[in-house]
Parts: sequence; structure tokens; C-alpha cells
Amino acid sequence: MARGLDHIVHAVHDLDAAGEAYARLGFTVGARNRHPWGTHNRIVQFPGVFIELLALGEMDRIPPARPRSLSFGAFTRDFLAKGEGLSMLVLEGKGAQADANAFRAAGIGDFDVFNFEREGKRPDSSAVKVAFSLAFAQDERAPDTGFFTCQQHYPENFWNPAFQQHANGVTGVAGVVFIAENPSDHHIFLKAFAGVSDLTATSAGLLIETPRGEIQAMDPAAYRLHFAVDPPDTSRGMRLAAIRFAVRDLGLARERVGGSGSQHMGNLVIGPGAAHGAALVFEG
Repeated sequence: MARGLDHIVHAVHDLDAAGEAYARLGFTVGARNRHPWGTHNRIVQFPGVFIELLALGEMDRIPPARPRSLSFGAFTRDFLAKGEGLSMLVLEGKGAQADANAFRAAGIGDFDVFNFEREGKRPDSSAVKVAFSLAFAQDERAPDTGFFTCQQHYPENFWNPAFQQHANGVTGVAGVVFIAENPSDHHIFLKAFAGVSDLTATSAGLLIETPRGEIQAMDPAAYRLHFAVDPPDTSRGMRLAAIRFAVRDLGLARERVGGSGSQHMGNLVIGPGAAHGAALVFEG
């Protein structure tokens, strides 16, 4: 079963500063939430997809990594020790145990399903419960990127059209872009993770069309050509580098972003220096 994009984790040192940076770019940014394992987040929501701004909170609550599980706190701590940026790609989960079994059968993960819940906030600040079940996958050639699916148990408490209205005219996430020295090294993993039977080889690398957004993998030279910004360091393997946004009116986005972005190949690109280690691409 093909899996669409669910969310992208953007690891940052200062959660409020990152939230303010997204707000200056015209995004609606949610309030701070706290996890029991020592991380805090803020959400930028779109129809069916969201960005999770994630930072370290209570360091003494971070559990150590253990077999068959991923410690979000430890992974984020280690990621941020190297710098800010896009740290995890999450696809939609419609059955966490089925996803875990599929990843095990494909040889891309042997992890236990992880269940958790937390309190969320409606626009009127009233509290609601949100709960998730996660199934992890692993690309051994991408140790600095996390991969999992997310099954929501109270989606009606999480998704809210009021949070999905953005002053910059962004209507959704068009896709994400990975960087790898040799993208074809990752085609087996990406196909199994996305649950697709085929992908497209392009002059820039690899392209997977999912039910919700595209997954691209480019080499560093193609990435520079397409976006005119430097890619993240790939010396340890494939990295998640950019988020592509669909925009209702590129002129409106350009007006809202101001001097933070540059035009390139018909798109508006916010580079890693202005976007806490990520590239944000506005596409008209």
C-alpha cells in the first residue's frame, strides 16, 4: 500500500526562534507542546501534512537508545550536535503493526511499534487528546535521518482548518528532497518505505510520487542546480534537505518573505541560513 507524506521533522536549537522564523515567512505556527521523553515541538499544519519543529527540552528525561526502538530525544540530541536541519521523514500510517511487519519483511527495520499520546490545543486554547502509533524503518546508508509511519487515533482532534491558513498563500506540501552522493543506492529502501512498486529515474536523481506529495533524491550537484543553495553534509550518508511548498500566489509569497528568499528557476527559495538549516522552496 502506497504511503503519502504525513510530516517532516525540523530539528532546531531554539524552538521559539524557529517558530518566529516560520511566522516571519508567513506560516501559522502552533503553540509549544511537550513530550515525556524530553523534547518540545511546535506544529506548522497543512491539509494532511505538517512540519514538526522539534527542540530539546528536559535533557534529564531523554531515554537512552535501546534495541528495537528509537529514542526521539537521543536521536534529536545527536542530530543537533552536528547542526540544525530536517531530521526525519514521516509517512502516513493506516496500521502501525502492519507497517512494522512490512518493514521487517522488506529488511528495512525490525522495531517494535511505539504508542504515545499527549495533550493538544485547539485554536481557542482548549485542551484535546491526541494519540499516535509509530512504525520505524531504517536506511543504514542514512544514519542521520529518521524514518517512520504515523497512525493517528484521534485525527479529528489534531487536524484543524484554522491552523492550515497561511498568510504567504501556501496551500500544501508538494514534496521533500533528499541529497545523496549516489541516489540510486537508496532506491530499494525508498520504494519499500513508501510502499510503491516503482519509481522514476530522472536526470536529477530519483522521484517517487506518493498519494500525498513527492519524494525526490538528488545528488549534490543537481541540488545546487535546482535550488541554488548548498546541500547538507552527506559524508555520513543521505540527508533530508528541502521541503517544497505549493503556493496559491507566488507574488504574495514573495511579498511576505521579503529579503529572506531568492528567485531561482521560477521558484522562491529560502536557504538554510534563514531557515535553521533547511531549504524551503515555494513553487507557484
